[in-house]
Amino acid sequence: MKTVQGSISRPSARRPKAQRIVLAFALSLVLPAIAVTQQQTVLVSVVSDALPDAPQPQTEMQQSMEQSKPGDASITGIVQDTTGALIAGAQVSLTQRDGRNPRTIISGANGDFTFTKLPAGSWRVIVYVKGFTPYTSEEITLSQGQSFILPNIALNVGRNVTDVTVRPTEVIAAEQMKQEEQQRVFAIIPNFYVSYVRDAAPMTSRQKLSLAIHETFDWTSFVGISAAAGVEQANNSYKGYGQGTAGYAKRWGAQFADGRSSDFLHHYVFASLFHQDPRYFYQGTGTKKSRLFHAVSSAFVARSDSGRTMPNYSYVLGTMCAGALSNAYYPSADRGASLVFVNAGIGVGGKAGASVVQEFIGKRLTKNASKAAPTSTP
Repeated sequence: MKTVQGSISRPSARRPKAQRIVLAFALSLVLPAIAVTQQQTVLVSVVSDALPDAPQPQTEMQQSMEQSKPGDASITGIVQDTTGALIAGAQVSLTQRDGRNPRTIISGANGDFTFTKLPAGSWRVIVYVKGFTPYTSEEITLSQGQSFILPNIALNVGRNVTDVTVRPTEVIAAEQMKQEEQQRVFAIIPNFYVSYVRDAAPMTSRQKLSLAIHETFDWTSFVGISAAAGVEQANNSYKGYGQGTAGYAKRWGAQFADGRSSDFLHHYVFASLFHQDPRYFYQGTGTKKSRLFHAVSSAFVARSDSGRTMPNYSYVLGTMCAGALSNAYYPSADRGASLVFVNAGIGVGGKAGASVVQEFIGKRLTKNASKAAPTSTP
């Protein structure tokens, strides 16, 4: 029997040699490519390091900040109307095309205006004056440091522009009272209750009180009281007061009380109650007869706050009530109804006579008499 011996198969010696040849060939192809890539990477890195950084895009906020920085350009102009008259106090506005950097100034006394520290860019000038048509300039393109002079602006009067200033009657009356409170005969004696404005604004009740206080406590009133009390003392009028210092003091007090009560009752209390104007309204024109009648009748006829003519209740009743009050401090021998009517008659007659003097010679003797006082509106 034959013995069969097995054997193990081994690779051929040629096979490893072929593999080495293939591997060498592959490496010959790959290694140069790697070297080229590394050279390119180094080259890009070197070039990148050598070049400056590229500018980054600005945000809107950055752009706005750049444009809002003050510059060194300026715009100058003069505002006038179509006749060439310069307009002071005009409102001049400046804005950029997109509405940024708005600025507003007022034109000077010669109509001039100047905007300074402007950045370069496009601008428009807008001028507004009440009563005129607004003006808008063409677009102005400023370069850095440029001083631009805008040609003279000629404003046209606005169409259908009507300005009506309505002031309260109380304000007008206050202005007229202020003028009247400066009126003095011979620059000394108060002449506050004469109006040289025929259509003067009616006074409010508070204004009537204010004028009464101003007139009745004027320093000249105390001089008049002192003189009248001295005359009564010399004539021994109202004997119940006696003589000496005590008698003079009583007469002085009676004179003071008579004048103050009459002024307040006539000028304020009844004038407010009956809505009457306590002032004398100077006529100044017409015949002497008409002016005389106007002056004398003022003691009996008054003007109402609404402008109508009515009986002068305020003066007649004020004088009578003041006479009635005097019964409280006059000597008992002189009291009674006669004192009331005598004082009232003297008061009415005195007012008529004073009005005649005011109508014919008072204005010439009065310092600061109004020549063109403000008038009221209908």
